Order: sequence, then structure tokens, then C-alpha cells
Amino acid sequence: MRKAVYAGSFDPITNGHLWMIERGAALFDRLIVAIGRNSDKKHTFSLEDRLRALRQSTRGIRGVSVAGFENDFLVNYARSVGARFILRGIRDARDYDFERGMRHINDDLQPSITTIFLLPPRQIAEVSSSLVKGLIGSAGWRTVVKRYVPLPVYRLILSRYGDR
Repeated sequence: MRKAVYAGSFDPITNGHLWMIERGAALFDRLIVAIGRNSDKKHTFSLEDRLRALRQSTRGIRGVSVAGFENDFLVNYARSVGARFILRGIRDARDYDFERGMRHINDDLQPSITTIFLLPPRQIAEVSSSLVKGLIGSAGWRTVVKRYVPLPVYRLILSRYGDR
């Protein structure tokens, strides 16, 4: 069985993340979408909200499960769940530089785990969680944000920021 982990903060999940998940599900028998909990990071949405949004957004995608982990390196988490692959997305040169370095460190820690990189299509390559959050509050933000996030995430955003 080919098992992979696709991890991030997903604060919030975007259509770019969803594209990665759908492609990962097609490549692997099982894909664990994991939220890495980092107590040093300040998140907009709670871990529970992010897990719920991920589960709702990925419902119906065969072979996908959602989990959280904390206080561990991603590569060690992947090993602990029996995954032999880590799935990562690269949107631009900055992502590439960072991910290349992490891939080498991961290989030092767990050489049996392979990192797979995917490049999202141009129309969603620039979409990030930070970009989505930065759109909230401007005139017409609801229409703009809705095109970049799955419906469960849009509802979550509206529940938090709907009156802005």
C-alpha cells in the first residue's frame, strides 16, 4: 500500500490545498492530510475548526483521512503512521527553496521516506491561506474569497467575519 502524508497548517484550507489533496488521493492508496500543531504559531482558526473544515472539504475523496499531530517533525510523524511518502506543493521559487531544504533534512532524519512535489495549476498557484485572510474586510470580499476556498471553509469564514 502506498501511503503518504500531506501536512500543513490549513489556516484555512484553500482550493489549492484541495487540488493537492485530490491529486494526492489519485497517486496514493491512502493519503493522510495532517494539521501540524505548532504552539509558536498564532492561528486564525482553532485546530478543531481546521480539522472539521478539512474533513468536510475532503468528504467523498477516496482514501483520504484527516488527522492532527504536534511536537514532532513531519517526517517522524509520517514514519509513525506507516507512510513512505510526504506530499508537498510548490507554488513559486520561495516555496521551492524552502521545500528543497526541508527535503534534504527529512532525508537525513528518515531516508526511507520520499518527498513528492506537485506544482498546482496557474489559476490557483498564487492562492495561499495568508492571501485569503488578507482579502477579508475589503469591499466585495465575500465574492472574491468564495472563489478561492471550498464551501465548508467559506461558511467557516462567514461565521467568523460575515459582518465585516
